[in-house]
Amino acid sequence: MMRRMGTTRGRTMKAFTDHPASVGESYAEHMRTAFSFAGPMLLAGLACAVHGVLPFLFTSTGSRTVRRLHERMVVNRVRTAP
Repeated sequence: MMRRMGTTRGRTMKAFTDHPASVGESYAEHMRTAFSFAGPMLLAGLACAVHGVLPFLFTSTGSRTVRRLHERMVVNRVRTAP
């Protein structure tokens, strides 16, 4: 029974660390980076919702945010060996 619990715990930890490791980050680093994207995305989403109702407001906020985040995430990504 104890051996089975250890295996389950290992799989659970692996689920939390595999992806961050695949992009060269620890779990904490990955969480910090993800949160740094979440804030601007949430704000841009809210601006887009307001823009839908009041089209004269936030006319470029959504697209500007997407471009900026794309630059951070894809264009300027530090490449790590597979």
